[in-house]
Amino acid sequence: MQNEGRTGLKSSALVLPALALVTLFLLAPLGLIARYSLDQFDPAKLMLGVFQLDNYAKAFGDPFYQRVLATTAQIAGLSTVIVVLLAFPVAYCISRVQTERIRSLLMILTILPLLLGNAVRSAAWMVVMGTKGVANSMLLGLSLVDEPLKILYTPTAVVIALVSVLLPYAIITMQSVIDSIPKSLEEAGQSLGYSPFRTVLSVVLPLAMPGVVAAAAICFALGMNAYATPVLIGGPKMQMMGPLVYEQIAKVSNWPFGSTLACILMAATVVLTVISTSYLTRRYF
Repeated sequence: MQNEGRTGLKSSALVLPALALVTLFLLAPLGLIARYSLDQFDPAKLMLGVFQLDNYAKAFGDPFYQRVLATTAQIAGLSTVIVVLLAFPVAYCISRVQTERIRSLLMILTILPLLLGNAVRSAAWMVVMGTKGVANSMLLGLSLVDEPLKILYTPTAVVIALVSVLLPYAIITMQSVIDSIPKSLEEAGQSLGYSPFRTVLSVVLPLAMPGVVAAAAICFALGMNAYATPVLIGGPKMQMMGPLVYEQIAKVSNWPFGSTLACILMAATVVLTVISTSYLTRRYF
């Protein structure tokens, strides 16, 4: 018993430094933002040091901010669905590659986009989707369109760019879970007369649902909080919560209202993620 108690104390001691860092650099700033959200903006003093709910009443009562939050959730949700549908086949193929050298190469190609910043990737998409960009040049050259398509600075462009940003996260998350599924289960399914495609849907996919759910939650949270992609790809008319929070804090210097929007964004992200995860957990587990 004494040895078990000492082991528990040692384990707790190892956790304390990480817990202190999380509290200092994550929980404390979040608590400070929550406090600022209850303050009142003053052009001269910035904040008056009061406690009130006027900022939340303004955010929830103004149709503009309601539309921005709804647009953010729609774009993040659509991007997440597309990413999950695209990532699962890729993750499965990487997981079932027999040659370790090819498998390593595919993993490097998957991780490589993460080494580039979102701003760099967004700039590349601007070159591709611009009026005189690569996509329109190809379409015009093939005589598929008579005039350049307006792709850039649209919600569609934002979804395309977000999908490219989120796809590596989903592939890596799903692939690690599929690796743990024995291939013998697929062989058993095929021995019962299942086609390879049906085996994947009936055997692999249900067992891989923890990875699918985790990937969807990660991608949705990142999509809700995206900043560089909506700003560069969506343009000034594309309003999403991330750029709006930055505008209120950095440009207008309205820290209380910017903090309010940040708290609403965090709460919406957590609530929608928990609801979707709970639904999928009850549905598949």
